[in-house]
Amino acid sequence: MSLFRKLFGKKSNPSEEQIPNQERGKYMPEIKLPADERFTINFKANGGKFLYCENMDEVKESLNAILDENQWHDDKVFVIDERLLNLFKDFNLNSTNKISESKYFLSTCEYLISDDGSLLISSNQIAEKKLKELPEHFIIYATTSQFVENIGEGLKGIKAKSKSKIPTNITTIKHFKTADDKDFLTYGSSAKDLYLLLLEDL
Repeated sequence: MSLFRKLFGKKSNPSEEQIPNQERGKYMPEIKLPADERFTINFKANGGKFLYCENMDEVKESLNAILDENQWHDDKVFVIDERLLNLFKDFNLNSTNKISESKYFLSTCEYLISDDGSLLISSNQIAEKKLKELPEHFIIYATTSQFVENIGEGLKGIKAKSKSKIPTNITTIKHFKTADDKDFLTYGSSAKDLYLLLLEDL
């Protein structure tokens, strides 16, 4: 994962990747950034909040920080994927299957789409619910092995791992709310306040 190794790993020798495009020859092709780096740039540009974690301890610390920041420790959380309750059992999360009672939604996703910084989800995460029906606040747990270049690659991945039954309700979450969200382009798009807990697993 080139971006994360640049940020957290050993320093490497300068490579072609690090030469700004304007300093390259006129006829040389544009350098395409690695998938992880493109996702991070696009995801943040969309308004998402990104927390990179090297291990599960850091994931739990980051989740605790999110709950502290928003004072959600005692609030109910809407969870469809029961595995998350087991993964975060130390938190004694107050889960509910009623959206109207919940303050936030805790979920996984299918894939992280690098080309536009969106999250690909399906009925595995949201059942048959529409995005607009779900809570305004999302906490998504994902891993670095879930990066794909584009939606087409993500759809192929879903099909490949769904041997018997392909999930339905496949959609992307792309527009995220920010504190001063006044962008008319997100109007009517069910923008969500979204935190991404990303675990390094490669």
